[in-house]
Amino acid sequence: MVALIMNTSLTILTPTYNRANWLERLYRSLVAQTRRDFEWLVVDDGSTDHTPQLIASLKAENTITIRYIRKDNGGKHTAVNAGVALIESPLTFIVDSDDYLTANAVERALDVWGQHASPRLSGLCFLRGTSPDHPLGRTFASHCSVASYIDMRFNRGISGDKAEIYKTDVLKAYPFPEFAGERFLAEDAVWARIGLLYEMVHINEIIYISNYLEGGLTLGDQSINVRCANGSVESTRWFLSRKVRLKVRLPMAWRYVAYGLFAKKPLRELLRMTESPLLVLTQLPAGVALYMYWSRKFAPQLARARTLNGPPPRAQINSDAS
Repeated sequence: MVALIMNTSLTILTPTYNRANWLERLYRSLVAQTRRDFEWLVVDDGSTDHTPQLIASLKAENTITIRYIRKDNGGKHTAVNAGVALIESPLTFIVDSDDYLTANAVERALDVWGQHASPRLSGLCFLRGTSPDHPLGRTFASHCSVASYIDMRFNRGISGDKAEIYKTDVLKAYPFPEFAGERFLAEDAVWARIGLLYEMVHINEIIYISNYLEGGLTLGDQSINVRCANGSVESTRWFLSRKVRLKVRLPMAWRYVAYGLFAKKPLRELLRMTESPLLVLTQLPAGVALYMYWSRKFAPQLARARTLNGPPPRAQINSDAS
């Protein structure tokens, strides 16, 4: 067995909600790591299953360093914020509770970072796979290529979830925004923002194995974006930057307007929040049309949300435009 090392170079951060039946698989993959200079920080987002008891039993094995905190349910992004605030290691690797790592994941991450660490980098980006031999989405054009998240994933069109490892100080500087009553926020609300400022090293190696569960965020209710509209505005507005190719900016502008209507944001506020107000103005008709389409498509889900939260005020896209 690899000896337990007390220094912590990397924190594996796992936000979890009612995933006790899957957490042990992730734990076993961490026990199998070829380097042990990491800690596992589990942030329990108000689980109602036996997660606390499971973590207590895993900690009792005393094989790896485990920290566990519990908070009221607020959504994955709030659990990530709570965890990042406690992390002291230089690198943070967010790993979902229903996924797991290859045995060399920590070793490869720390070795590559040791070779490429730079102030202009926000971190590393490895591949995810459905198995160690089958990557999710497209691979990178070249091994260890350096590019921003925006350029690699959107301008170059490299699709599929990837395994990002971020500098902790960058995550602390750009926490996920939290909006009252909204328990979902797409990761692009932060990843895209960071991607406009930093680059990453992209490595064509699978170190993260994904398991998309029924009811999870990846395969969840598509209406969640319109029901959590403030967060969706935040997630799309960074893609209106001129650093993003126009083919991406145009549909993002439609979404930005539509989400703004669902969030009841005045037009003037939407224009103020983006560096491309003229683009938003030119795409208003398409954005309003998308809003009307989604209003019909997701009418049952929106009605249920109104029943739970009370009726929202009417959308007034022109009420504060002057």
